[in-house]
Amino acid sequence: MIDSQNSIAILFSSSSFGNELLPKLNSTFNVHAEPDINALEAYLKEQSLFNLPDVILLEVDDDHECFNFIKSIKSSALLKGLVIVLLSPKRSEEIRQLAMKHKVNDLYVSPIPLNDLCERIIFLVKFKLIKPQLADLSQVDYTYEIPFPKRLFDIFVSGSALLFLSPLLLIVALIIRLESKGAVIFKSKRVGTGYRVFDFYKFRSMRSGASAELQDLSDLNQYKSEDDQKSIFVKLKNDPRITKFGQFIRTYSIDELPQLFNVFIGDMSLVGNRPLPLYEAEMLTSNEWSMRFLGPAGLTGLWQVSRRGKADMSERERKRLDNFYAQNHSFWLDLKILMKTLPAAVQKEKV
Repeated sequence: MIDSQNSIAILFSSSSFGNELLPKLNSTFNVHAEPDINALEAYLKEQSLFNLPDVILLEVDDDHECFNFIKSIKSSALLKGLVIVLLSPKRSEEIRQLAMKHKVNDLYVSPIPLNDLCERIIFLVKFKLIKPQLADLSQVDYTYEIPFPKRLFDIFVSGSALLFLSPLLLIVALIIRLESKGAVIFKSKRVGTGYRVFDFYKFRSMRSGASAELQDLSDLNQYKSEDDQKSIFVKLKNDPRITKFGQFIRTYSIDELPQLFNVFIGDMSLVGNRPLPLYEAEMLTSNEWSMRFLGPAGLTGLWQVSRRGKADMSERERKRLDNFYAQNHSFWLDLKILMKTLPAAVQKEKV
């Protein structure tokens, strides 16, 4: 056996073999058990890239729902490298064929030979690439295309909004120009789906040269960690760089309206994970939370409508919401987020 066997992480689910296998598995490996497939899916969705299990040890259920679960694992860029070992209470040619079709790593039939199973798991982990490398993320489609119905909806809504709001946009631009020196539109590089970089537009709400002051204001960061480690996300509380009118347009999210143009030209969608500044995205490239970039980038998203503006929101909470959306986004979820966006647009906290 290899010396690092106790570091092998197994995600286990079995109603028939738990009492028989868990004592041996727990003494040999790092085992996390869940009662059923739904719980397995929920557990995996909560895991970061480097906290993924090495092996999924799963009992074949009577309805063969496990094979749908395996199919979803194999289709995921982040999970497809996991070793999957199936346990079957009975010998069945149908199960064997399904296991081969779905390319599981091994299939054991009752009675389970415990020592052989443990040796086999160690062998599979030792000689197979398990956890996806960050290089795999470079294979994410950089030319990600929004599904046609979603894109059509984005064009219609953003175009209509730009036309309807044009008088307001002109008035806001004029006030910004009169209040302080600098460009009316603040343009920055942001990173969206598949790490694609694009120009991101906002009404300028800060004084000129505000970006150069960011490093000196790190103590105000909403996401500042308790152990003083460098935070990935940056959102300042009571930011002193914000102008008086800038605070007003931020409170009511008016500063975000130019991003409707980003949506209209296809840089991002109405709903998705917020595109990140380069300095944040560069840290996430080597971080376990890269999963957020596998979902569409958007003007509004899950964390904006659920936790935005709340001073007690942690960096981990935001990353978990981003990861959840990347894995679960759908048309109906997008509609729910859009319906909650207007009430959430007014911020109670000055962040």
